[in-house]
Amino acid sequence: MIQRKQTLYLSLATILTSLLFFLKLATLANDENIYSMFYNGIFPGSTNYSTEPVMSVLAFTILLYISVILYLVTIFLFKRRILQIRLAGLNIGLQVGLTVLIYFFARTAGNELGAVYSFGYAMVFPLISVVFLIMAIKAIGRDEALVRSMDRIR
Repeated sequence: MIQRKQTLYLSLATILTSLLFFLKLATLANDENIYSMFYNGIFPGSTNYSTEPVMSVLAFTILLYISVILYLVTIFLFKRRILQIRLAGLNIGLQVGLTVLIYFFARTAGNELGAVYSFGYAMVFPLISVVFLIMAIKAIGRDEALVRSMDRIR
């Protein structure tokens, strides 16, 4: 059912991951300029209103979209609990991949631009989402065990 604990956990993880679309992920600074990393690229200055990114982060953008869509699909598959557990497990891998890609692109851009990089607090959002996903998997597993035990009693 949609009002279960796992839906709350999955919703919180969805919100945290969706916030990556709006927040600055990393800041890169060299002697001449400051660059900001957002979900759609690395831009000069502190906003992503520039028309042309210094570096594209297309792989991160695609992975972020896939992850959010997978969260929404997982939430609405509440009648198929085993599939829901598997999709949540897949999303754990995607969240770890998002974290690795943030680090990779910031490091690569830092080396290319000769800049020092620092990460924003949004860097931990995918890791917090992993915790919520693990809690959701445990709750889904408990529901599945309850349903199976009820079938045995009949």
